[in-house]
Amino acid sequence: MSVPPKTVLVASAAEEAEIRDAVRAARGIETLGGRREPAQARHVAALTDLLSDTRVSAPIYTLPHPVTQDAIAAWVADFETARARGEGLLIVTYNAAGEVGGYTDAQVWPDRASGEIGGALRADLQGSGAGGAGAVRTFGWMFESLGVRLMCLTAALDNARSQKLIDAAGFIRMGERDGVRPDGTTRASVYWEMTREAWRARWGK
Repeated sequence: MSVPPKTVLVASAAEEAEIRDAVRAARGIETLGGRREPAQARHVAALTDLLSDTRVSAPIYTLPHPVTQDAIAAWVADFETARARGEGLLIVTYNAAGEVGGYTDAQVWPDRASGEIGGALRADLQGSGAGGAGAVRTFGWMFESLGVRLMCLTAALDNARSQKLIDAAGFIRMGERDGVRPDGTTRASVYWEMTREAWRARWGK
């Protein structure tokens, strides 16, 4: 399960309210290959099919395991509840053909003006460059559209592809942290943080 960043920020009441409103109002992110939109019950079957591929789901500690339609339905419903609170989003990503090709999940701590993001692409899209380009746009969306001032990220110790992507985006490694899976077991992860100011300085926003 996601936990707040190691660095502690304190949001004003007004900033916290703005972030919650932005999360509730989010309608998705336009991408080069297609579009994104918040996950709903109608996406459960496609997400179950996507995540049944262990090449997609195995490296991600926050996903329900085993992947079943009931488990994914509960996962989607949990994010719908989080979105209503202004604390999280699950977004499905479509490819150019209009098929669900991946997902992004955002955990937000409005009282700390902070967030964490994760996600995955269909196996045949991994390594194509689509993940890196999409991740950069999504990081910017977290900072500029949702209004967080700090982001944290994690990746498994053996997930070289994700580590390379996060390093390239300019996030700073800050050691390791243990992630807690839904079944209570833990996974050691590389841990990164980045501030909105550092993001803007690097990417010219």
